[in-house]
Amino acid sequence: MRFVDEFRDPQLAKTLLEQLHQRAGLLPYTADKPLQIMEVCGGHTHAIFKFGLDKLLPPQLEFIHGPGCPVCVLPMGRIDACCEIAAHPEVIFCTFGDALRVPGQHGSLAQARERGADIRVVYSPLDGLRLARENPARQVVFFALGFETTQPVTAVTLQQARRERLTNFSIFCQHISLMPTLRSLLSQDDVRIDAFLAPGHVSMITGAAPYHFINQEFGKPLVISGFEPLDMLQSVLMLVKQVGEASCKTENQYRRVVPEQGNLLAQKAMREVFTLSGSSEWRGLGMIERSGISLTSAYAMFDVERRFSPQAQPVADDPRSRCGEVLTGRCKPHQCPLFGTGCTPHNAFGALMVSSEGACAAWYQYRHQEATIASQPQHKQQQKVSQDE
Repeated sequence: MRFVDEFRDPQLAKTLLEQLHQRAGLLPYTADKPLQIMEVCGGHTHAIFKFGLDKLLPPQLEFIHGPGCPVCVLPMGRIDACCEIAAHPEVIFCTFGDALRVPGQHGSLAQARERGADIRVVYSPLDGLRLARENPARQVVFFALGFETTQPVTAVTLQQARRERLTNFSIFCQHISLMPTLRSLLSQDDVRIDAFLAPGHVSMITGAAPYHFINQEFGKPLVISGFEPLDMLQSVLMLVKQVGEASCKTENQYRRVVPEQGNLLAQKAMREVFTLSGSSEWRGLGMIERSGISLTSAYAMFDVERRFSPQAQPVADDPRSRCGEVLTGRCKPHQCPLFGTGCTPHNAFGALMVSSEGACAAWYQYRHQEATIASQPQHKQQQKVSQDE
């Protein structure tokens, strides 16, 4: 298949679903205790809701949503540190738009901008580098955010800044690594995950090898998946086949984008600029060992924390929200008592509601209206009449 329409072909989808229902019916799972498949990436979560894939699955299968959105796992204390750095009058603080409305304990970056901080939305760290060249009298700080997907472009940007010997450009590093998080999830006794759909974007950089511990140490099958409807249906079918055949391996459905070894040039740039730096705090998940990323000594001069020394601000998650439980598949977004009332996209309580890849944002966008209609008396009456007939 070469074009988008082909990845959404109804007849091919129907054929895949028929095979999926047939195979799933042979598994020892039921509607009460389904095979739980975690889609790690927020992009997959939104595709599931946008195309209604969860409603097409046989009852023996269930999607649960994972922690694969870097904005959703931003701890509140790091947002507060961003606001502290941005408050310096000489600073131009650059961020991706997704992070602008993430709430910290003392407000969001958007609110800090309203208070007078010079905070600008950029589409790439290279935009920040351009601002540094254009404003030699100002300190330009880029909020470096994301998993292995975005680390290479940050690394290349810093390599360029080093070649140009820029002294007014730095980054606030909140890059994190996905694999330790998956290990942490699987090590928790009360989290039940039977199989994984792995994110295509991260895998494009890392390749397939980093996932092997999931098969070898935890006995869980995993398929690297693309983001179109047929990609995901085929990936689920591959997982169901593995479970049915009692095999357990890493398979790559997204071969048209993900090389088996990943992107070797990107990996080389990442190794030169970044290093694993011990434990890192994740919003809703707590401290996770060996998941943090920092700059190597050769690039330490671009670390904004060395220049401005923002205060460490550990902030506990509000007990009223269930962000951590949503991120670990322990509950669905709409089961949080704040969903749609105290927490909406316009007045978010948690990051999962403001991020474009957040699971709560997906539920709100695609399922909130359905839930509202279903709760209306007229709808219930029509349903009863239909059943009586």
